[in-house]
Amino acid sequence: MIGLFERFARPVLRVFDPEDAHKLALAGLKFFPQGPAAEDDARLAIRAFGLNFANPVGVAPGFDKNAEAPDALLRLGFGFVEIGTVTPRPQTGNPRPRLFRLDADEAVINRLGFNNDGERRVLARLAARAGEGGIVGVNIGANRDSKDRVADYVTLIESFAPVSSYVTVNVSSPNTPGLRDLQQAKVLDDLLARVIEARDRVSRNAGPTPVLLKIAPDLTLSDLDDIVGVARARKVDGMIVSNTTLSRPELKERAKSAEQGGLSGKPLFSLSTRMLAEVFVRAEGKFPLIGVGGVDSGAAALAKIKAGATLVQLYTGMVFKGPGLVTAIKRELLQVLERGRHKSLVEFIGVKAASMTAEKMPD
Repeated sequence: MIGLFERFARPVLRVFDPEDAHKLALAGLKFFPQGPAAEDDARLAIRAFGLNFANPVGVAPGFDKNAEAPDALLRLGFGFVEIGTVTPRPQTGNPRPRLFRLDADEAVINRLGFNNDGERRVLARLAARAGEGGIVGVNIGANRDSKDRVADYVTLIESFAPVSSYVTVNVSSPNTPGLRDLQQAKVLDDLLARVIEARDRVSRNAGPTPVLLKIAPDLTLSDLDDIVGVARARKVDGMIVSNTTLSRPELKERAKSAEQGGLSGKPLFSLSTRMLAEVFVRAEGKFPLIGVGGVDSGAAALAKIKAGATLVQLYTGMVFKGPGLVTAIKRELLQVLERGRHKSLVEFIGVKAASMTAEKMPD
């Protein structure tokens, strides 16, 4: 199936508007017959947040916003899938066009604005697949016009904790005005306190559900001190580093680079990896991290792991390299283990984090 896609479908999809191409690719995953995923080499297995992952490579939120194809993505060979971002009420998002491919940079700019089907419909889809197995997390966010954004997160935790492997509190999207203000220490402390309390209340019947916090790459180190301090104090189960960036490094496609929105893909790699290392040294092993931003090869995935990631996620990499990317990354990671006669990727987690934090910050 993947070979057929690479040969025929992906070149055709490049002709379409990026958002239309994405919808077609998602539809193809849903309806094209797939066999079960090949069993992963045991050396790729890893445990985090109380969950056992067959491999460390996951799908970042945004690819499957509405839980339409999580099982199809798992069958492609991903170790986990994170759907969303989901808001309490359905949301159309920002006006189109709102998604831009920067082909020369292997990057994407998006200003989608949490477009999604809303809590009720996504919840029904996840409940319907409850017996399917596999690790499927839910990324949650507040409605754009919400009068109480913290209450939105509490509502979503209560709904999704019983049907998801973990829940990610997304306070870092740049495309909902004011959302990143929730990363301010006092506000974040209140938010996480209420979210954790709601999770614990639901867990009496639903069982434990890990709560993760996803942050922006555009924070000052002082702000990062506060955020990691709050995350540790409130005992979150993990952090995801990072969301898209509002910064614009030197890009080849200068006209498109002027578009508003968050930048993802290869140009985000250096900044997001450095911020990952900064979080790792501040977390001091209190919780695992997921590294996101520019993962498009086994080497990039390994660099994230060395910077402190236990797991990695990708999305934009698939836009440019297709769904076969997950298999290629796993193959390359196994080759690294074999060359060094390592038993597990755990041996690499954070080995370069301290030295990275001593280097000059990326532009």
